[in-house]
Amino acid sequence: MQTILGAGGAVANALTHELLNNNQTIRLVSRKPIQQAGKNITWQKADLLNYNEVLEATKGSTVIYLTAGLVYDKNIWQQQWPVIMQNVINAAKATGARLIFFDNIYMYGLVNGPITEDTPYNPCSAKGEVRAKIATTLMDEVKAGNVNASIARGADFYGTENMNSFLDMMVIDKFAKKQRAQWMGDVNKLHNFSFIPDMGKAVYLLGQKPESDNQIWHMPTAAPLPGKQFIEMIAETYSVDPKYFAIKKFMLQLFGLFDPLVKGTVEMYYQYNHDYNFNSAKFEKAFNFKPTTYQDGFKQLLQTLYKPVA
Repeated sequence: MQTILGAGGAVANALTHELLNNNQTIRLVSRKPIQQAGKNITWQKADLLNYNEVLEATKGSTVIYLTAGLVYDKNIWQQQWPVIMQNVINAAKATGARLIFFDNIYMYGLVNGPITEDTPYNPCSAKGEVRAKIATTLMDEVKAGNVNASIARGADFYGTENMNSFLDMMVIDKFAKKQRAQWMGDVNKLHNFSFIPDMGKAVYLLGQKPESDNQIWHMPTAAPLPGKQFIEMIAETYSVDPKYFAIKKFMLQLFGLFDPLVKGTVEMYYQYNHDYNFNSAKFEKAFNFKPTTYQDGFKQLLQTLYKPVA
């Protein structure tokens, strides 16, 4: 059985789709009910902060996927992520299941050049410090031989159903509605984005390959482009003028006085006014996986999640 902790999020949904398509038996675990059709799929309620509930939810698992997301607040992350990680590690030990943790790249901090699996942790944000701490906790258990686990990392997402992505929300959806786009930071800096369907497929592949255990993997992601090129490419896809305005840091700070979620993005602004070059060559080579091109990804979204308004 394959168990997804933190079901209902973008990556979890894409992974669920892949598992169903490959006739796997799936248990979805979350605090709120998940509606999913399929004869091989069940849902179980659990709070990841409660070890007994985590253990009960993971019994019988061969693979545990940790794909949970928390409210975008550094205080909540500092309080809850270490507890969640330790609970899941303990459950993996108790059940003997393999563990795959879907992570982001905040722990690397500001990097000059390509960001690879070997890039040292040098967080420059409170959230990055939390991510470095829990990733180190997990890999220390791996090194000690206590658990078989891997970390899967993606860049910023696009192609989310809930618009929990700045590219989806501020560019793709805006152009779909024939509105002016917004760009976070410097449009001349490089950035790259991981396509959600690719994330689901890649995490699924890790789950089927025990030989991939006990290491870090960057999920397949197309090469970075300048922000302005993304704007122009998406505008062309939607047949609109590439009109936009760039959001500066002081604007976020101002809006953050009234919106806690916006306030939480201020410390991550360094990712948008410097080059962001996420490298996934290791995974691409090992799994012979070619990331979806941005052109193809945007065309898919044009026809599915972000259809243009009439």
